[in-house]
Amino acid sequence: MKTKITLPLILILLAALACNTQAFPAPQPTAAPTLQPTQTEAISESVTLTSIPFNEENEAPPFTVTAQTPNLIGNEEPRVLAFNNKMTALVQSEIESFKSDVLQYASTPPISAGSSLDIQYSLIGQRGDFWSIKFEIMGYADGAAHPYHYSITVNYDLEKGKEITLDEIFLPNSNYLQKISELCKAELAARDIGFEGFSQGADPLPENYQRWNVSDQGLMITFDEYQVAAYAAGPQVVVIPFGELGGLVDYTESGHKLRF
Repeated sequence: MKTKITLPLILILLAALACNTQAFPAPQPTAAPTLQPTQTEAISESVTLTSIPFNEENEAPPFTVTAQTPNLIGNEEPRVLAFNNKMTALVQSEIESFKSDVLQYASTPPISAGSSLDIQYSLIGQRGDFWSIKFEIMGYADGAAHPYHYSITVNYDLEKGKEITLDEIFLPNSNYLQKISELCKAELAARDIGFEGFSQGADPLPENYQRWNVSDQGLMITFDEYQVAAYAAGPQVVVIPFGELGGLVDYTESGHKLRF
C-alpha cells in the first residue's frame, strides 16, 4: 500500500529540516604574511674615504714630514667622526714620536739632507661597515746607515664604532693563533729570506700578529723588517686564503657574517 504524502506533511518535513541545518563559519580573511625587518643600511654607504695631506719642514734640526690621513666625508654621524678622530690621532702620534725620539739620534751638525718621516696608508679591504686599513711608515734619522720602515694596521667596525682586535673575529678557544702561525711559518720557510734564524718572530704569540688586515683574498699578516728576516729581505706579507681558516671565524658586522 503506497503512503500518500500530503501537502501539510511536506511542509512539516521542510520545517524540521530547517531547524536541524548546521551553520557554517563565515570565511575569515587570510592573515597578512609576517614581514621580516629590513636590513639596516650600512653607514659606510653614506661616506667616501678621502685623504688629508700633511707637510712640515724644519731647518734646525733639518727634517721633513709628509703624511696622508684617511678621512671619511659625507656623514657627520658620531661614529664617523670618531673614526676620523682616531685616524688623526694615530698619524699625529707617529709624527710626535718622530720628533721626540728619532731626531735625538740625528747627526749634529747634519751630514746629509736631514731627517725625514713619511706616512702613507692603503685601504686593504672593506666589507659593509668593516674597514681594514694599513699604514706604511718610513723614517730616517740624519746620519743613519739606512732608513727604517714599519707598519700599523687598523681594523675598524664603523657600525659598532670601535677598532676590532684579532681575537674578536675568531671563535673563543679556537686556538686560532696556532693555526695562523703554522700557515705563516710554512709560507715563510719556503722563501729565500733566511727565515730559519728568525722563526721565533712567527711563533703563535699575540705580539707577533698585531699587524693584520682583512683583504679580498684572505687574512693578511704583515711582519715588519727584522721580525722574520734580516733588514735586507724587507718586510714580509703572508695572505692566508679564506678556506684555510674555515670554521674558526665568528664575527658579524652590519648583520652579516665575516666569512672566510
